[in-house]
Order: sequence, then C-alpha cells, then structure tokens
Amino acid sequence: MSVSTAALDSSVCAPLPVLGQDVTVPLVTGGEVTYAALDYAASAPALQRVWDDVAAYAPYYGSVHRGAGYLSQLSTDLFENSRRTVAEFLGCRAEDQVVFTRSTTDSLNLLAAAIPADCQVFVYETEHHASLLPWRNAQVTYLNAPRTPGQAVESLERALADRDPYGPALVCVTGASNVTGELWPVKELAAAAHAHGARIVLDAAQLAPHHPVDIAELDVDWVAFSGHKLYAPFGSGVLAGRADWLQAADPYLAGGGASRKVARRADGGVDVDWHTTAARHEAGSPNVIGVYSIASACKALTEAGFDNLVAREQELVSRVREGLAEVPEVQVLSLFGDDAPRVGVISFVVRGWNSSHFAAALSAEYGIGVRDGLFCAHPLVRTLLGSDPQDPGECGAPEAEPGERSEVGVPPAEGWGRSLNAIRVSFGAGTPDEHIDRFLRAVTELVREGAQWKYRTEDGRCVPDRGEAAQV
Repeated sequence: MSVSTAALDSSVCAPLPVLGQDVTVPLVTGGEVTYAALDYAASAPALQRVWDDVAAYAPYYGSVHRGAGYLSQLSTDLFENSRRTVAEFLGCRAEDQVVFTRSTTDSLNLLAAAIPADCQVFVYETEHHASLLPWRNAQVTYLNAPRTPGQAVESLERALADRDPYGPALVCVTGASNVTGELWPVKELAAAAHAHGARIVLDAAQLAPHHPVDIAELDVDWVAFSGHKLYAPFGSGVLAGRADWLQAADPYLAGGGASRKVARRADGGVDVDWHTTAARHEAGSPNVIGVYSIASACKALTEAGFDNLVAREQELVSRVREGLAEVPEVQVLSLFGDDAPRVGVISFVVRGWNSSHFAAALSAEYGIGVRDGLFCAHPLVRTLLGSDPQDPGECGAPEAEPGERSEVGVPPAEGWGRSLNAIRVSFGAGTPDEHIDRFLRAVTELVREGAQWKYRTEDGRCVPDRGEAAQV
C-alpha cells in the first residue's frame, strides 16, 4: 500500500486543518517550539471543520427527544440526521442499526451484554483491551497471535470448526492494530466466520480514521469505533450493525429514552415496554454534541476525498519506516512483516534505552508527543517483545529506588530493569510534513548523541529532572 511521493498531488493531499497546529510548548533545554502531536492513535486532534460545526450549533443546543420547543426539535433532527450520516459513512445495510455510545470500549461492552447466553466468543490475543476483555459472561476462546494474515484466517477456521456445542458464536477482531498499525484480513475473517455459522464484530477504532470502512462490503455484522480517534474528541462512539441481538437483549442502561411505556401493576410492580430501535440502548440524555461531531468528521473525511487522505498517509508511513530503518538501534514491531499494509501507527523499541525515557526526551527536548507503554494491548506487546507473560512491567516508566536517576541514552542501570514497553508514533490526516521530519531527526540525534538532560521517575512517569546539575 506504499505510495511514491511523485504519485501524490499536493493540492489535494495537504493535511486537513486541525486544532492545536499553532500551540507552542516549552523545551527543557530552553525556548519554545510548535507542538508536534504524534499520538493520534490515543486521541486525534479535532478537525477545524468539526470544531466550527460544533461551535455553530452550540447556541441552539436543546434536549433530544424530550421537548416540543424549537431548540429541542432542532437538536432532535440534528441527532437523528447524524445517525443517518454515520450509517452512510459506514456503508450500513438497510436493516442495520446505529447506536450511539461513549466510545469503542462502551460499544463492545454493550454488544457483550447483548449476545445470547450460550454464545461462544473467539478473540485474538492481539486485541486492544477494549475488545479483549468485555466478554466476561461468555465462553471465550483466545487465539494466539498469528504471524501472517493467512494464519489468522486458518486459526479462526480451526477454532470455529472444533467448537462444541455448536451454537451461536461471535468473532471479535481489529481492523488495524493499535500497536503495529497493520491491517487485518477482515473480509476473509468475516467469510470464515459466516461459513461456520458465526458472526463477527469489527473493532474499527484505528481503522475508521485512516481507511474507508464499509460494513456491507466487508460483510461484518457489527462495527465499533470512537469519535475521539476520528478527529471528534467530544465523548461519543458508535456501534453499528445487525439489530436482532440488540433488540432481543435487555437495554444496556435502564432509564428514560429506552422505554416506550411504563405502568404500575396491581401488585405494586412495574411493567416496561422497551423500544426496539437504537433508542433501546441509548437511555438518558444523549450526547448530542458528541454525536454531531462524529457526523461532522464523517462528512469532512468524505468530502476531502478519503482515497487522497489514504495516499498521503501511506507516503508518511513510508517516510517514517525508511527513516527508522536508517537507525540500526531501532527495532520496529510487527506481526505480519515489513511488507504488511498498515495505517499511520508504528511502534518500536531502541536498544540501550528504556522506552519511557526515550519518549520523555522526545517531548522535553523536541516538543514531540508520542506514547510509551503497552498501549492497552499487553498480551500483544509482550508477544512482540518476546517477554514472558509473567515478567513484571506496566505502562510507563519502571519505578526506581528513591533518589535514583536514569542516565538516558545508555543501557539501563541496575534498578531500572529491562524495558518491557515500547514507543508508539501515530499520525493521520492532520499531520504536517514538518512533524514527521522533526521526529526522525530527533530519533537519530537521541540515539547517536544521547539526551541533553537527565530524567527521573515521578508517579510512574519519566520526567525531566529539574534539580541542580540535571543537564547532561
């Protein structure tokens, strides 16, 4: 999926305007620099278009599905029109429902609460915790990390064929890894699931912001994603797909909006007639601003030309990978190999560095924001790093003895231990070329010259040491 620079038309592939492009941050070495936001996989900055749309609507905010007044009616129309926009963005089938939630995590927990009682769930150990952990009340089969897309399909087919008893089953799979950025063979996995009488839910949290997602074309049963990764950080998410399991399940939350009729019984109890539409699982006052922001982002990405955005991002991916390859001390993490197609999410480790220290130096000395840790995908990162599941290690910097300092840029001293976490750089439609250039220059300089400052652990995080003689 790599695209040569010559093939790109800069007039249609320029970065989309996002908030924060002019924010400056202080450097520990002195002065300020424009912040380079390269942590899109955690939360992408809001598109300027999304912010403008939300600001234009805000004075007209009103209760949804609750009021007869003009603002309530306008807000209700906005909310339901947003549902239709999202359905169109996802290529939903006519019978599909779009349920608004708080996030991908919330969406998958909603689905977990709605699956039949005897449903078997199949999930790869490579999943983000949002899709790895919600299935607590189901019989779960965890599949080992595959090393090729074909192996992923084969292992799923074997597991589904061997299930006993044969009954309802659900496969949960990511569309793009939040650790390696690699694209998974979603269409092939959906075909394998359906061939064995199972359904499939796609965790599109990292896929939808970077690549078109079409439910009908992929033939998946559900898609889940978050607004805050789709350039709409206003606290909303989506679960879209088949309605039958959702209609048959008890409401995810019981309360106003989910019920059509509530009446007292003669014995003192309460009878409830629940909605069968998406409202069944949207109890309470909905986050209309969050929902509208998602719809705005969907429109912005579509109107910008998603193919053009994908092409530009692939050029950035190639530049980052080629730049990191020029630094022998850097090891890029991958399941499927160098030739695997991927989105703008790349994780790596640096020989001789604790990953938390490296990320702290990128921030403090270069104004670059990346993420370090296990990325809420602990089993996957441990597999990629070749560590034992029982090895100690958590997101962030390991704790040091009181008063102990780490000499970053040299092999970790006794007390800091082996680094069991990684560094993740992620980018997307709003990333300027300069941010990528600065990142690659910073990686090269830190590896070859070392950091200019000393760092210490504070509350589990690696931070610049502000004490005397802290400068290296």
